[in-house]
Amino acid sequence: MQQNLSKNLGGRLITLLPLLIALTSGVLMGLTVAPFGAWFLAWFALTPLWLLVVSFTKRKNQSPNLQETKATSFFVPILGLAWGIGYHGVALFWITGIHPMDWLGVPWWPSLAITIFCLSFVSFYGGLFVAIWAACLTRLSAQKSWLRILTATAIWCALESLWSAGPLWWSSLAYTQSPHNLIILHLGQISGQAVVTAAIVGVNGLIAEAWISRQLRFINNRYLATATGLLITLHLIAFFLYTAPIAQTTDAALKVGIVQGNIPNKIKLLPQGLRRAISGYTDGYLTLVNQGVDAVLTPEGALPVFQRNLSTTPLVSAVREKGVIVWIGAFGEKGRSYTNSLFTVNSKGEVTSRYDKSKLVPLGEYIPFEGIIGGLVQRLSPLDEHQVHGLPNQIFDTPFGRAIVGICYESAFPEVFRRQAAAGGQFILSSSNDAHYNAAMPLQHHAQDIMRAIETDRWSVRATNTGYSAFVDPHGRTLWISGYNTYETHGETIYRRQTQTLYVRWGDWFTPLLLGLSALFQFVIRNSRLM
Repeated sequence: MQQNLSKNLGGRLITLLPLLIALTSGVLMGLTVAPFGAWFLAWFALTPLWLLVVSFTKRKNQSPNLQETKATSFFVPILGLAWGIGYHGVALFWITGIHPMDWLGVPWWPSLAITIFCLSFVSFYGGLFVAIWAACLTRLSAQKSWLRILTATAIWCALESLWSAGPLWWSSLAYTQSPHNLIILHLGQISGQAVVTAAIVGVNGLIAEAWISRQLRFINNRYLATATGLLITLHLIAFFLYTAPIAQTTDAALKVGIVQGNIPNKIKLLPQGLRRAISGYTDGYLTLVNQGVDAVLTPEGALPVFQRNLSTTPLVSAVREKGVIVWIGAFGEKGRSYTNSLFTVNSKGEVTSRYDKSKLVPLGEYIPFEGIIGGLVQRLSPLDEHQVHGLPNQIFDTPFGRAIVGICYESAFPEVFRRQAAAGGQFILSSSNDAHYNAAMPLQHHAQDIMRAIETDRWSVRATNTGYSAFVDPHGRTLWISGYNTYETHGETIYRRQTQTLYVRWGDWFTPLLLGLSALFQFVIRNSRLM
């Protein structure tokens, strides 16, 4: 009996230990982003999961026990799930900043329950994609190491591409390098964030395969040397792009000012919040005009009013008086619904262009499967009407040329920016309100905007409600960044650009290339064995 007890206990420990290792390595990947910023961990934090998946699969293939084989097949994706939960749970922990949601009328305990559900859901959802990747990796265990690395990297990139096409997306492996490793982020100019993600997965795979193929207790130095060479080579290629000169001609110069209103969400939609917004943004506009700016950008929802009411606000009256245009975050109307929009108000106080936010936050800004669960979460919406998505093919023309617009959550979706850059956008206007989260979220948001500036080779102006507002050049260097939870105004000169990177021209062509090469090599090797 004592022997059986010891055997069962040992079996549980053997099962729990790999789960703990997978979870811990996922947590290490989560530490790469704000508020920790340990970006270097990304280059080996995936290695333990790779080792576990391949070793368990080889053990399964060598086991004559059918029951053990089935159990292993089920357990391997669980390892991927644990890694993904660790990564996304840490990286997205800022979601807990939405609690308490008393400003939306949600009681304390229901608010806590909603917060826990949101963090659990996004962590589990992200973990599912890693679980799928781990399950795919098990199918590659019999392949040559180099082909396994190539195919596993291609699958990871494909899964990220699939995930980013949906409504719930944020934490690509690529953004683990932003804003600290600006050099490697320039690979994004080639084919978007997929190239950076592929570099991270590939290096992790080489390190893992070095350990897997060890002989006589020594790590295979060939794979380690390849990992080192790949890391150095990619950084050298990216450094070449990073050091490219940025043209700053006088005729392309544009001095833009931002106003960071610092209106807490708790009062934003109340009369005192509206009064404070009108006063703060009008005064900030006048201050910047006196500093000689050409235009002023305000945050997402700076004036929580509908477009039809903009002309009566003191801010638009000031525009008519001073003649300096302003981009105002407010609400647009679409039938009985509303949009979260950015409006160009020209020197005459007229709205000449409008951009409607196309990527909305699930539950926070719209209700998925509204017919089923709409009644349960309707109170999460700050207005009685329903917020709706903007069209995916919008353009935003201004008196200074066409601009690229991203409103808040859209910063995580590079295709939104790429499409507008390809359509002639010459500079980026990023308008956000991150006031309902803690300081880690706006730092990560700023990191996303840095990637979008590099990928499109554009200057970026970022205006937020409570921070961090910033100005970023095409190489991702932050020229100025605001404080947090402060009222601020700042003007900076940016330059309009019409260059087009490979990514802007062709989109993410690298992921299909990886998938194609993987399929081709597997086909060739399979047929060579049959001959």
